[in-house]
Amino acid sequence: MSEIEQCNSRNIPLPIQREVRQRCGFGCVICGLPLYEYEHMEEWAVVKRHVADEITLLCDQHHREKTGGLLPVEVVKAANKAPFNLKEGNSKPYNLHFAGTEATIEIGSNSFTCKDNGYGTAMVPVSVDGTPLIGLILADGHLLLNLVVFDECNAPVLHIKNNQLIYSTSPWDIQLVGKKLTIREAHRKILFEIEFFPPNRVVINRGRLLRNGVEILIRPSNILVTNNSTLLRDCHAHNCYGGLIIGYHENPVGGFMALQSVPRYLGDRTEALKFEKESLQRIESYS
Repeated sequence: MSEIEQCNSRNIPLPIQREVRQRCGFGCVICGLPLYEYEHMEEWAVVKRHVADEITLLCDQHHREKTGGLLPVEVVKAANKAPFNLKEGNSKPYNLHFAGTEATIEIGSNSFTCKDNGYGTAMVPVSVDGTPLIGLILADGHLLLNLVVFDECNAPVLHIKNNQLIYSTSPWDIQLVGKKLTIREAHRKILFEIEFFPPNRVVINRGRLLRNGVEILIRPSNILVTNNSTLLRDCHAHNCYGGLIIGYHENPVGGFMALQSVPRYLGDRTEALKFEKESLQRIESYS
């Protein structure tokens, strides 16, 4: 796109959008909400240009307040210099809208479905060393999604605990567009991509699940444990407590694929445990 076309279009070029997201901590600079809009602080109608330093992120409420004159532009500019999420180190928790007595998680070409039969049901599609990376709980009409995504240093970057979503600001890029959340490690390198279909379905077609030196690659056609080349394709589990279970579990978990021992890559758990503790405390403070 030429400079003239950029100036004549309200569409912000994608590289500038990414630069703004990174600078603003992937959320509203005032409250940290991951649902945001791009706001020209200098007013597009006046300047008719897209400059990253002049654009910020605002949630719908703060965007409407700024547009309506209830939120002074000076307050917005001050928050832009010290974004909420960058000060906190992670995003403000966001509640996902899941509910019901039946749920399905699709991972690659594999699906995991569970139904609450009236006494409460739990399902763990993927677990490593006693840590459920993906889990579901159904009880009394409540559907609770649980998920944690680690980076290569074994530090959590995304945590969904009982439908409350929170993410670290450490990844290269995080983007929530419509129902799809994408975390990128670098340009054109996706760490994890998940799509939410409330009230009872989740789809994961691309990503890397990492934990304690275990790497699980997810692609639309399969799940691959790279440590020992175990491949899962077109597996379908119904009301099965466990799915892919890797490593030692103090409380044994039954599943359709259990790998007690696999070769490990190196990793450090210190930062992972620290972030996990802090994120749980922050979620509780917002509850």
